[in-house]
Amino acid sequence: MTIIKTAIEGPFIVEPRVFGDARGYFFESFNQRDFAEQTGLELDFVQDNESRSTYGVVRGLHFQRPPYAQAKLVRVVEGRVLDVAVDIRRGSLTYGQYVAVELSSENHRQFYVPHGFAHGFAVLSDTAVFQYKCDNYYHPESEGALAWDDPDLAIDWQIAPDAVLLSDRDRSHPRLVDFETPFC
Repeated sequence: MTIIKTAIEGPFIVEPRVFGDARGYFFESFNQRDFAEQTGLELDFVQDNESRSTYGVVRGLHFQRPPYAQAKLVRVVEGRVLDVAVDIRRGSLTYGQYVAVELSSENHRQFYVPHGFAHGFAVLSDTAVFQYKCDNYYHPESEGALAWDDPDLAIDWQIAPDAVLLSDRDRSHPRLVDFETPFC
């Protein structure tokens, strides 16, 4: 695997070695030992999640408050998404900035989203199957989120605003300016 740094300290892209031939392809989607050696992170992923969504769906920008914060390793097994991580660490030089990366079943890239980041994605293909590993269990009372369309964040989701499909919950999250971050 190759680790690709992003413009913000913390999140990074994981590019696996893909072995292809006339039959198709094979790659190791996760190897704890190699991940730790290359990143210096000793993570214990305890939960895997999967979602299937259609074009225009935006999920996010979600996070879990400490002590239930979750680091995530995300990937797309079918389709294509724009994946976004927003720095919500108080005192960070990049507070309120984001990193966006396209993940697809074609490029096999994965995106590591550490604690202290709000996370979301937009489906750019007809459908997408999205999988992610978490280093902490889901705790409903610790949910938090930011508005996906916060003008101060100015995220280009690569979807026309009138084509965006949201859950009821994702329609009413606070903007960054009205947000009290739980992350130091």
